[in-house]
Amino acid sequence: MSREVHVRFWESAEVRFLRATRLPLYRQSQIFERDGLDLGRSTLTDWVGKSTALLEPLAEAIRRHVLQGQAIFADDTPVNMLVPGAGKTKTARLWAYVRDERPWNEHAQPASWYQFSPDRKGARPNTHLAAYKGWMHADGYAGFNDLYRSGNVQEVACMAHVRRKFVDVHKAEGSSIAEHAIKRIAKLYGIEKDVRGQPPDQRRATRQERAKPLFDELEDWLQDQLPKISGKSPLARAIRYALTRMSKMRVYLEHGFLELDNNAAERSMRPIALGRKNYLFLGSERGGKAAAIAYTLIESAKLNDVDPQAWLADVLNRIADHKINRIDELLPWNWATP
Repeated sequence: MSREVHVRFWESAEVRFLRATRLPLYRQSQIFERDGLDLGRSTLTDWVGKSTALLEPLAEAIRRHVLQGQAIFADDTPVNMLVPGAGKTKTARLWAYVRDERPWNEHAQPASWYQFSPDRKGARPNTHLAAYKGWMHADGYAGFNDLYRSGNVQEVACMAHVRRKFVDVHKAEGSSIAEHAIKRIAKLYGIEKDVRGQPPDQRRATRQERAKPLFDELEDWLQDQLPKISGKSPLARAIRYALTRMSKMRVYLEHGFLELDNNAAERSMRPIALGRKNYLFLGSERGGKAAAIAYTLIESAKLNDVDPQAWLADVLNRIADHKINRIDELLPWNWATP
């Protein structure tokens, strides 16, 4: 297939794959048919596969950029994958690793690197991050523990997960203790709003002066509340969860380049959650890998305020003749509108 055909596919106004990777190929085929074009799903699948294969070196360059970050954000989400010959699906995973240093006024470009795996075994992130050394914001997934034990990756827990558990209890039970916990956490987020965009040393100084006393008070208060309530209640479970995570969150007070939560990674999951409602399942592991490459390219472009469709249409026309050792020239933040 010629590069011209690749470009025509990616440039098509009817193909929303570049815009959101949310429109399944069979529906795209139906749209083309209404316009008088006979493009079957198998043809579109082949085009997507070949296009993402051509663009894979660019996704690899984004991977290198992300893993050069002093701190990254990590999350994963389930996706259904068709089991070959079985007529049913199994649960696979898409993982996201995000570098976003904008909150602390750095100049490194934000980027999201996605990976696909047919399961959620801890070996998957261990492989993805084998070469990474630095801090990682994440939830309490046990599969990350080998990375932490290696000493190469240092854990940063997520206050948003803690807050969410108290919100759920408050909604279900109207608990005044849960409400009070939410208000205490809100004060910490208020300080984060004030320091956003400041350099790390200023962020650390403000956190030490204003946030650390509030953080210490929150931890002590939670410990005081636990003996007063039923140990089997949802509120007690929320408090125990918070207390187990506090020591892993406290590090943000000491390092201005860290965040209070893992929301950067959680935001990277939203396009997948939206797409899941439309395409229902991935057709194969090969399709999962292609999806991960597409998400890497599209979401990284969006993070840098670059139009993914214009960027990739141009890159597809140039990449085959571009020297591999100069692939960084084609990254979205280095791309100039033709």
